[in-house]
Amino acid sequence: MAHKTLTISEEAYNALARMKSKDESFTKVILRLAQRKSKGNLLDYVRSFPPDNELADRIEEVLEKRGSIRIRASRR
Repeated sequence: MAHKTLTISEEAYNALARMKSKDESFTKVILRLAQRKSKGNLLDYVRSFPPDNELADRIEEVLEKRGSIRIRASRR
């Protein structure tokens, strides 16, 4: 496979690095983002990320706390 060298700003590099998973190359990040734009399908975009158990645990905690909160109507 041929390789090309790109010059990008540090800001662009940092943005790509934040989107990159541990086992993902920068090439794969760029291809994933390019496909996302062309597909326009949110579900495909979400499925392109590896599972995040820590995030899932936090969401479950928030949902549990939300379920225990009672909202009462204000008296006028």
